[in-house]
Amino acid sequence: MTDAPRARPLSPHVTIWRWHVTMATSIAHRVSGCALYGGGLILAAWAVCLASGPDAYGAFQAVMGSFLGKLALFGLTLSAFFHLAKGVQHLIWDLGFGYRPQTANMGAVAAIAFAIAATLAVWAIAGMTGAL
Repeated sequence: MTDAPRARPLSPHVTIWRWHVTMATSIAHRVSGCALYGGGLILAAWAVCLASGPDAYGAFQAVMGSFLGKLALFGLTLSAFFHLAKGVQHLIWDLGFGYRPQTANMGAVAAIAFAIAATLAVWAIAGMTGAL
């Protein structure tokens, strides 16, 4: 009689499963939520700099107006629209609809397409109005 523990089954890992669009968008939904948390920190920094006076606000504008700042804002815009669209798909699932694989895949592709189209539209409008 041995006291060695029995081998326990391992949980499936992402390297075992075949990647598909609903799996990728589920992970991206979590990532976009984390990115939006970072956006909340940027918003808080904006408010603090605004309250701290013209010099602090000017420094904030310089950082956010740089290429990297605009890239971060573009990513936040994309994250916001994707998180919104994927959240709507989750609400539909909560109502008990859209579970068929074909429908779920179509919803995932629609969430990606909406996020890209809405982000490009917002940034195009910002560019045309001089907001960039």
